Amino acid sequence: MLTGLWQVADLEREGPLDVERAATALDAYAAAGFTTFDMADHYGSAEEIAGTCASRAPHRDGDMQLLTKWTPAPGPHTPATVRDAVERSLRRLRADAIDLLQFHAWRYADPSWLDCLFALQELRDEGLIRHLGLTNFDAVHLDMALRTGIDAVSNQVSFSLLDGRAAGAMAEVCLRHGVQLLAYGTLAGGLLTERWLDADDPGPRGVKTWSEMKYRRFVEAAGGWDRLQALLRAVASVAEKHGVSMANVAARAILDRPAVAGVIIGARLGRREHIADNLRLSSLKLDAEDRETLAAASGALDPIPGDCGDEYRRPPYLTAAGDLSHHLDELPSPYPVRTGPGGRRRVDSGTVWEDLAGYSRAVRTGDHIAVSGTTATHRNRLVGGDDPASQTHFIIDKIEGVIEALGGCLEGVVRTRVFVPELADWEPVARAHGDRFGGIRPANTLVQAGLIGSGYRVEIEADARIVRQK
Repeated sequence: MLTGLWQVADLEREGPLDVERAATALDAYAAAGFTTFDMADHYGSAEEIAGTCASRAPHRDGDMQLLTKWTPAPGPHTPATVRDAVERSLRRLRADAIDLLQFHAWRYADPSWLDCLFALQELRDEGLIRHLGLTNFDAVHLDMALRTGIDAVSNQVSFSLLDGRAAGAMAEVCLRHGVQLLAYGTLAGGLLTERWLDADDPGPRGVKTWSEMKYRRFVEAAGGWDRLQALLRAVASVAEKHGVSMANVAARAILDRPAVAGVIIGARLGRREHIADNLRLSSLKLDAEDRETLAAASGALDPIPGDCGDEYRRPPYLTAAGDLSHHLDELPSPYPVRTGPGGRRRVDSGTVWEDLAGYSRAVRTGDHIAVSGTTATHRNRLVGGDDPASQTHFIIDKIEGVIEALGGCLEGVVRTRVFVPELADWEPVARAHGDRFGGIRPANTLVQAGLIGSGYRVEIEADARIVRQK
């Protein structure tokens, strides 16, 4: 069990916390054996609080593990800006190295997320980061990062009896690559506890903390308050059987899932501390009947839409605010746009091929956007390793990015042409294409053809029209 410090930022809506007093509150967790603390660069003063606690006796011998995140603004970052971010967290944590640095990407159509990971990996090799992790990555892009050579050891995602997205493709990717899941939202902001059992729906104005606001949106997405109550009754029945709390049951159910290394339980320092109750989790063992009861109750819920982390990337935004206003000011264009003769606009993606052969990645004339044949190349790197499906997903990310830069969207794609050098690759490529275009259904042609360049398993070109909003 990890102790989560997101609530620090929520508490500081009322004013800054006293760092020394808050650090003293962490001492009680460490003394009880909860020595791993999870935070982020944007969780208020959480890094300063944890760093202050870890620097004092009796913790100076390194018995605490400090996990943090870097959630950069979208857009390009240089190795220097990445280093600045890591060194800022190191100063706050009073540490020589970050035990686990977890990276969040806002959108995949902007390939700068890869640049950030490459730079972070260099800092890990330098010794400023002990382990590199990810947070809120979906299964496709976790797999893509790993196949591209990023040595991530973990992915932190929402995972609870209310939100089972991580049990599907995400768990499969983790087990395939030996990556561990760190589960947050396991108690759904406290909604999966006795406090809310048989309680009336408080409505959006009746929840006060950020976590309650956020996870009430999950409840709405899962089918509403009555569905939550049915789940709570199932959890309560298992808790009563074992003489433990509902929080223990909800956390144990996720901790027992494949690929899960830890569950993160939030702490409202100086307000609500459940250390004694959390200690009971280690002795709780769920049996087959318990798992069936909980699975049936969770299975009656509507699935949370999308994959892990999608709540931060597309509607419905299941955040405290219901949008990204707490997180972002804007989403910059994934690629710079240049204007040529006759008002024709074009985009380059920075590959060596564009300058060599004198072409653009995409060109817009009027309402038409033509995208050149695109491989899984980012700068001078091959993305997705030798996996045809992963390469396909990156290519479609890239196509989406250049279309967005020119004022369009992926939904405006009307034709794709797919080229594979090995006919045996047609099915994984086609399935990846279907994952991304299944709801768009452009005209499509797939042919076997030789490709120029080493390691490429697929090339795709596309045509799109600007979708006019009514």
